[in-house]
Amino acid sequence: MEANLSNSRVKDSSAKIIFGDATLCAQFLRGYVDIPMLKDVQPEDIEDVTERYVHMFTEERNSDIVKKIWVHDGIQNENEEVPFYLISLIEHKSKVDYNVVMQVIRYMVFIWEDYEKEMERQQAGISRTRDFRYPPVIPIVFYDGEESFTAATQLHDRIRLSDVFREYIPDYKCLLVQLRDFSNVQMMINKDIFSLLMLIDKLQNMEEFAELSKELSAEYLEEMTAGVPEYLLNIIAQIMEILLAKLNVPYEEAAAFTEQIRERRMGELLANFKGYDIQEARKKASIEGRAEGREEGREEGRAEGREEGIRKLIAFGKKHEIPKEDIQKELVEQYCFEDQEAMKRIEECWQE
Repeated sequence: MEANLSNSRVKDSSAKIIFGDATLCAQFLRGYVDIPMLKDVQPEDIEDVTERYVHMFTEERNSDIVKKIWVHDGIQNENEEVPFYLISLIEHKSKVDYNVVMQVIRYMVFIWEDYEKEMERQQAGISRTRDFRYPPVIPIVFYDGEESFTAATQLHDRIRLSDVFREYIPDYKCLLVQLRDFSNVQMMINKDIFSLLMLIDKLQNMEEFAELSKELSAEYLEEMTAGVPEYLLNIIAQIMEILLAKLNVPYEEAAAFTEQIRERRMGELLANFKGYDIQEARKKASIEGRAEGREEGREEGRAEGREEGIRKLIAFGKKHEIPKEDIQKELVEQYCFEDQEAMKRIEECWQE
């Protein structure tokens, strides 16, 4: 299952893949959002309506997700259960954004206006009747950055003199779900694919990857993925590919690693991984070592398969919307290109 990605940030690409899936979104709402009415939500209760509102998202925020969630309890009408839906607006942030509450309220008002227009098309004048009500919109800010989220989550905190004019200023609060607040043990207890992906999403460097490898036993991984449909395995593989790209793992090793996921060889997934951070290796390398590496690279350049490796690396970066500058660094390191030559090759492949 390939995701249609359209923004330039790797973390946002991961969020688009994860929250775009009904099964993973249901696991998130049940396990990480503290709203009792959502504790039993199932994938079939969730309708993705993001495309309806995509034009209100900017490029920086188009990983955000809008879900219509049908709730089957809690509302009574003449002793009969009446299903209703609420809107879950999931705003993804990888960095602290101090204006998030203002962004979100714009989205909320737009969603309500769209709902009103839809109801008016069905029955003219209904929005002006006494009993007309708008659906609740739950604004969720999912933050997976490394530092604490210090931005205001309540609108009053962004309005000057809100304490003086409190009666006249609308207010609301975002529901902040901060990934760093959940320990690895807490997430592992959930035993679902969303939590496994969050364990991956938390990783910032190869040292943390190595530590996680010690915590995730072969038995745990096998149990987690037993009976998982193939498309979810593909999602896990895509997220792992994105992570390994972020950690600057060479393309060939990353591809072999993620292929184990698709082949359901989860038990040996972490045990045999020998990835390393190229950026960190570059920092430690001496000038002589780099010169030697370039000479070896020139020799390897004559070996069969170099061209295929270059094309695969660029294609991988293009697929996951990795910045061209990062791909350029990878070409310089792995294939001993000069900077200008590397960028030229990237531009050529980008047009194909």
